[in-house]
Amino acid sequence: MNMLTFMLTLSFILSTILITLNLWLAQTNPDSEKLSPYECGFDPLGSARLPFSIRFFLVAILFLLFDLEIALLLPLPWATQLQTPITTLTWAFTLLSLLTLGLIYEWIQGALEWAE
Repeated sequence: MNMLTFMLTLSFILSTILITLNLWLAQTNPDSEKLSPYECGFDPLGSARLPFSIRFFLVAILFLLFDLEIALLLPLPWATQLQTPITTLTWAFTLLSLLTLGLIYEWIQGALEWAE
């Protein structure tokens, strides 16, 4: 019980010190960009019906695809401890190969070129 009290007290003191340092050292001189309602680069007074480039959506979809690939491959080191690690590694290699071939195809087609 004594150790628990020590740990709670230590974490409370450390948190208090860090919050105090943050409030004391933080820069509080906002510029015009920080005071604007949009920090993403859009003009808030312009037209709201500006068309997006289709390349923006393509890059976003490719990012999501490869982000999903990483999420699917995260448990791979633990999967080698299964009874049939060769099957697991074969499926992982197949998934990586298909996604890599798709990326190469997109690259050759020029879909990843932002400006023409």
